[in-house]
Amino acid sequence: MSSFSPLVTHPHPYPTDLTIPQFLLDESSHPLRPTRPPGPASRWLIDDATGRSYGIEEIRERVERLARAVKAKWGVGRGDVACLYSQNDIDYPIIVWALHRLGATVSCANPSYMAGELEHQLREARACILFTSPSSLPTALAAAAAADLFPKENIVVLSPPPPLILEGWALPKNYTEPRGPGVGDTVAFLSFSSGTTGLPKAIAIAHRNLIANVIQVSAHNRTNEPGLGRRDRFANPGDVTLGVLPLYHIYGLVVNLHVVLFCGMSLVVVPRFNFQGIIESIVKYRITHLYIVPPVVVMMVNNPLVKKYDLSHVRFVMVGAAPLTKEITERFKALLPRARIGQGYGMTETCTVVCQFEFQKESVNGSAGMLIPHTIARIVKPDGTVCGPDEPGELWVKGPQMALSYPNSRKATEETFLPGGWVRTGDEALITSEGNIYVLDRLKEFLKVNGFQVAPAELEGHLVVHPYVQDAGVVGIPDDQRGEVPIAFVVLSDEGRAVAAAGTDGQEKVKASIAKWVRDHKVRYKWIEGGVVFVDAIPKNPSGKILRRLLRDQAKEIVKARKGQVLAKL
Repeated sequence: MSSFSPLVTHPHPYPTDLTIPQFLLDESSHPLRPTRPPGPASRWLIDDATGRSYGIEEIRERVERLARAVKAKWGVGRGDVACLYSQNDIDYPIIVWALHRLGATVSCANPSYMAGELEHQLREARACILFTSPSSLPTALAAAAAADLFPKENIVVLSPPPPLILEGWALPKNYTEPRGPGVGDTVAFLSFSSGTTGLPKAIAIAHRNLIANVIQVSAHNRTNEPGLGRRDRFANPGDVTLGVLPLYHIYGLVVNLHVVLFCGMSLVVVPRFNFQGIIESIVKYRITHLYIVPPVVVMMVNNPLVKKYDLSHVRFVMVGAAPLTKEITERFKALLPRARIGQGYGMTETCTVVCQFEFQKESVNGSAGMLIPHTIARIVKPDGTVCGPDEPGELWVKGPQMALSYPNSRKATEETFLPGGWVRTGDEALITSEGNIYVLDRLKEFLKVNGFQVAPAELEGHLVVHPYVQDAGVVGIPDDQRGEVPIAFVVLSDEGRAVAAAGTDGQEKVKASIAKWVRDHKVRYKWIEGGVVFVDAIPKNPSGKILRRLLRDQAKEIVKARKGQVLAKL
């Protein structure tokens, strides 16, 4: 079977005898790793609100003291699973690395979860201890009580500064850190799938998987390569990254945290998303690198507030987690003309990055970039035959970063993690002869209109360019003649709300304008024949992926109501 290989290669091995903190905190001589100079560039982690920062020595001390305290109070060790249920915090990675020092597995939970959702994760992960923040404590207590896996005393509140770190200063070394051959194969994280097609599933990620992806991305960016000028060098001394992505999510955890720190940059940790606050932090800390998701890009191109700020120091923007249309990409590049902007692609099952745009080259609009080193891809048709260049099909990938399995589902593991190390992504994509990867949509999310496949993401990307539209989500509803037709859920922009405020006539005017926008630019079977529905928000997970199953539920209710109205008229 033919496969696609990366154009960028590198000779550096992927260590399998190290844990993540041993690789990141203890090993400083990797050839891809820049040396941090003294001064401001020596800061690893910075608290957004206060400016408080940690350098490497303080991080090592805090990790060590916390590990001793957790061992002394709860006996956490090899094979145990600890759940971390908290918003971003400067001590979030400290907790993760301390648990890894003890040999424990970490399961990071969405801080927005309700009690039932957290209970599901606790059960799936079989957690024996739960770390949480004061604001999340009531939900944590309810979820832990329902799961009934550990006593209430195993719920640890992380009030700043974490008292456990202070307690650890008085404790002697009381644990043996896992070391040596095979330690990289142990499970570092039980991360969870996005839940776009059902309940989130636990995904086992080994230490070596994350370490490999850090090295792969760094090599792809040609980090620390001799001979590059300051502009072409991916990370320069003093570069600062904004840590706005949630650290529980694989994109934030692997790329925004571990890759950034490995490459010698400082990370400003932002607890919660606030659009104006983020723009102000970009200016305040002179952020050079941004890792964001498409909804943030849409906000930036549509919000006039952004143009009031000087963002000229931003020189790199990576947009991941969901596709971004060519139209939005072009507008975003016009907003940040000095920045190198592009996209990447990955998923939890691939321990994040599979492909990414090349920093030293102009990115191709609409492309998710090129395969990163030591990652192989296939495009496979429904009948199992392999596609050539420019042919769409399901994307299969293989590399040292691939996760291990769904530990609680043999069936799902067999369907996704295939023999030979291949992972089925469930995404339709194509790869050009030049090596650019275009991710078209989730295979299960395509609409079938008169036998034609319609990608919701294509219509959504077109809709958000309309001046009346701030955000949009598209699903299909049944149609007797065509099988199904698209229905658009739309969040109105300020301009759209102003027009719609004129009563029924204004609302109909807005809907007609949006529908016409699609008719004027798209083939007939892609028209919004199911109608336009105004909503306050499009349901999404924190990485920006639309929770389309929730939109489908809303669409079913709309269809039911419409049928009721027809019957009433009869």
